[in-house]
Amino acid sequence: MKFNRLTLDNCHTATGIVLIIDVLRAFSTAAYAFSRGAKQIHLVSGVQEALDLKAQLPNAKAMGEVGGLPPEGFDFGNSPTRILEHDLTGITLVQRTGAGTQGAVRCVNAEVMLATSFVVAQGTMDYVHKLNPNEITFVITGGFGNDEDVACADFLENQFTGAALSPMKGQETEAQEYIRRVYASRDALEHMPDHPQFPKADLDYCSRINAFNFALPIMRKNGQLIMRPVKVRDVV
Repeated sequence: MKFNRLTLDNCHTATGIVLIIDVLRAFSTAAYAFSRGAKQIHLVSGVQEALDLKAQLPNAKAMGEVGGLPPEGFDFGNSPTRILEHDLTGITLVQRTGAGTQGAVRCVNAEVMLATSFVVAQGTMDYVHKLNPNEITFVITGGFGNDEDVACADFLENQFTGAALSPMKGQETEAQEYIRRVYASRDALEHMPDHPQFPKADLDYCSRINAFNFALPIMRKNGQLIMRPVKVRDVV
């Protein structure tokens, strides 16, 4: 299997199966939002676009950030910790972030897109395995300097290729190394010290490998990008 890695600057060239990675925090937050009952998430690029779409959709709320903080008019920020405080049953979310949703919007030539993070790693791999691809493209939305996203790509590539564990390490030890990279990443520093929109708990929530058993495919429908959770047993 061939693997490619792109960033926001060149992800418009990606074709085939594209895994758009945002660990801290957009696509981790999205997964936790679904765990709280969200119906679907519309992904957009701009703040006003998010607010306009929120106004058009029934039972909708806006979620996301600019510079890590929720813009005026947004109902939720970009924090798993904060999103878990809400019952989102039946709610449609419109998500705008500076990295993750930008990747989805810019991957205009992708045939299959999945919002990807550690918390949905296994579900993502199960979904992709059903498609039996020869090639996978990772989009590192924070850029190659965002080691938490690079770490997620490393983890997934190793899992896809069936790379053997080091004989001196157990599976739990290797998992801890990926988690360490999340905590040591540049973006993790925003959570130190604790801040209402950058809770330290986010680092824990975002580094829970395989926290959920679903994938997050992103579908194009009527000119919009819509994400809903799909368990592998539901993949046709």
